[in-house]
Amino acid sequence: MEGQSGIPTKRRLIRDIRVYAVASSAFLGLILDGYDTGIAGGVVSNAWFQTQFGLTASNANDLSSNVVSVLQAGAFFGSLISGFTAGNSLVFIVGAILATIAKDQYTRGLAYIYAGRVICGLGVGAMSSIGPLYAAEIAPKAIRGRVVGLFMVNVATGVLLSYWVNYGVAIHSPPDSAAIWQIPFGVQILPAGLMFVTLLFCKESPRYLAIKGRTQEAIEVLCWYRRAERHDEEVKGEIAEIEATILEEREARAGLKWTEAFFGKGNWPRFLITFLIMLFQQFSGQNLVNYYGPQLFKSIGYVGQTPALLATGVYGVVKLVASFIFVWWVVDKFGRRWSLFCSALGMGVCFIIVGALFLTHPPDPNALTPSGASRAMAGMIYIYCFSYAMGTGALPFVYCSEIFSNRVRHLGLGWAGMNQWIWNFVISRTALNIETGLGGKTFICFGIIDIFGLAVLAYFLPETKGRTLEEMDVIFGSIKAEDRKADIDRAEIEIAADIKATDIEMAHKAHQPGFALAPAVSPAPVKEEADHIEQS
Repeated sequence: MEGQSGIPTKRRLIRDIRVYAVASSAFLGLILDGYDTGIAGGVVSNAWFQTQFGLTASNANDLSSNVVSVLQAGAFFGSLISGFTAGNSLVFIVGAILATIAKDQYTRGLAYIYAGRVICGLGVGAMSSIGPLYAAEIAPKAIRGRVVGLFMVNVATGVLLSYWVNYGVAIHSPPDSAAIWQIPFGVQILPAGLMFVTLLFCKESPRYLAIKGRTQEAIEVLCWYRRAERHDEEVKGEIAEIEATILEEREARAGLKWTEAFFGKGNWPRFLITFLIMLFQQFSGQNLVNYYGPQLFKSIGYVGQTPALLATGVYGVVKLVASFIFVWWVVDKFGRRWSLFCSALGMGVCFIIVGALFLTHPPDPNALTPSGASRAMAGMIYIYCFSYAMGTGALPFVYCSEIFSNRVRHLGLGWAGMNQWIWNFVISRTALNIETGLGGKTFICFGIIDIFGLAVLAYFLPETKGRTLEEMDVIFGSIKAEDRKADIDRAEIEIAADIKATDIEMAHKAHQPGFALAPAVSPAPVKEEADHIEQS
């Protein structure tokens, strides 16, 4: 069978369809990530919610920030215990129920919403750590960026859903109804239940099985994912590379300690890059719009709850469409480094223009319709969103899921998740107060961070497009290229001998009396095969 690199695009899509299907199932929890991220800002900006739960002019910013940011606090701890909570849809269901049954400031008040969002955060943090790792390990290198990038498409889908649920509730529910928060918080039970069902059919990662010494099972699972036979050159090469990497790590890093994991040869640059890329992503300004979209659009001149929610909903559509375009056509064509660089540069320019317009043409809070300057600011925010989705949204997760070796990948992804959520919590807790205090200068500050922080970092990153996970140790200097090649050659010989021995054993069993009498596990032989077995 022809190798992956020689397969035309349409045939490659058919060949890898199981990879896309399993990754999409595993990423359903990330729809909940996006939904929980976007839903709270619209709920807390509603006047009836504020009245029922005691939000006043003096405390509205702080309490709104609390409702939004406790999700990120839970996600931080969820990333620490991701091995126990990842894929457990019950976490999301329990959290959704607690937030939904909140009544008012006197009966089942904000404490229920806080508790529900913290519990949902545990699941969100776990999925954000394990999801990209799982996708990276099952995907072939030719489409790995696209598959892992589905992470961002699912998050954007959840954000879009949250914005339009808020908008739909605002225009169709009575203005003094508990449905204003009960429907938005309760809807997340649906994708949680779907995730529970689909995860039952997901297979384990071949790399995980190989690490556990279950090589034959790893080969079978890899053949299933690649829709190939055991003798396929791609399968044999991929298994050999995995085995070579595992052998190297077992020999060189037996008794791995924390200090060695974080500061060992070739490891510390990867942990440093992960820290910086997650820091700059969270301080890119995106979360100001994600969490407080209605408040933000009100501040630039979209007065009233419904216009602000509608403008936020359009933002969600732009984000989802742009995320899909990037993941499907850009990430594996133009690479990680330049995509992230151009994305950060575009974001910075857009936000600086928004800040300049805000300062030179301040919005009129009493205007019945948005002014020309307000519409221009909204347009630049939409272009900013497009720029974000074309790199900064997905690439930090794609890149961090790629660069760590098998030995420390679980630590690296946990470190990425921790950094993502701790800075996410900081920005979600402070962004509303920053925007209120600085006004248009807020956009300029975030724009400067995008250009002189994230874009500069992207310029110096090593490119990982088209490289296998096992090549990352060579890229980051953990091992020399010639040593890795020698290990792969040795592993290929061992794997070939192992497959040959297995084939001989199966052929021997096939000629033993009664071997064909197993209809529960194998199909009935055709007439010619039946005659042959009978004669033998």
